[in-house]
Amino acid sequence: MGRIIGVANQKGGVGKTTSAINVAASLAVLEFKTLLVDADPQANSTTGVGFDLHNITSSLYNCMVDNIKASDVVLKTEMPHLDILPSHADLVGAELEMINYPNRENVMKNLLKEVKDQYDFIIIDCSPSLGLITVNALVASDSVCIPVQCEFFALEGLGKLLNTIKIIQSRLNPELEIEGILMTMYDGRLRLCNQVVSEVRRHFDEMVFSTIIHRNTRLSEAPSMGKPVILYDADSKGAINYLNLAKEILQRNNMTRMSQEEKIIQ
Repeated sequence: MGRIIGVANQKGGVGKTTSAINVAASLAVLEFKTLLVDADPQANSTTGVGFDLHNITSSLYNCMVDNIKASDVVLKTEMPHLDILPSHADLVGAELEMINYPNRENVMKNLLKEVKDQYDFIIIDCSPSLGLITVNALVASDSVCIPVQCEFFALEGLGKLLNTIKIIQSRLNPELEIEGILMTMYDGRLRLCNQVVSEVRRHFDEMVFSTIIHRNTRLSEAPSMGKPVILYDADSKGAINYLNLAKEILQRNNMTRMSQEEKIIQ
């Protein structure tokens, strides 16, 4: 049974899509079968793993509005073990079309049920808003990963999102956990970055991932090539950061696979 992790923050520009793509790719490199669900109408996760939107005939929109099966829409990426459920600009209209649906908050949960057993992990890239599609993603998720940029207003948006998560936990998905808060766009040369990391750790303690994502040129360049950073430059700081994050997620979920040699050494 796959673990579904939503990557969410209603604040734009915090590294949400970058994190969704690269966590999914890193889990795939570690040979965990992973599905990346692009639940953002901007469809950056779809293009970020190498697909041209002009060639996408069916997307998450068709699953949510037209009841097309998720398995009929899922595409294989160039990476072994990594598939994607693509997005499309049409998804913007889905919120209006679903407004009168009974159980409209459960549409994504129901469509992912069909494919959940086929994957070890399903990573959902949420849109940068707290609308119906994001609510659907959080209702479908087992846990939520929250990317937070190392900047002055970091904590401001975080409080609002945590409040939304509490409402969803109390009314729609009592099983929803916080996978962790992920500090992104870190620059060790800036005193402000270090202050923000200290403050977030002081407020949220163990909820904050040990792994920090550094500002990295290769990480910024990779999406324009339609590749996760681990395919674009496996030795870059960004690739190593996200691989470490994937390992930390596996540890938190007691899913680490040890080789026989590692067991003997321990």
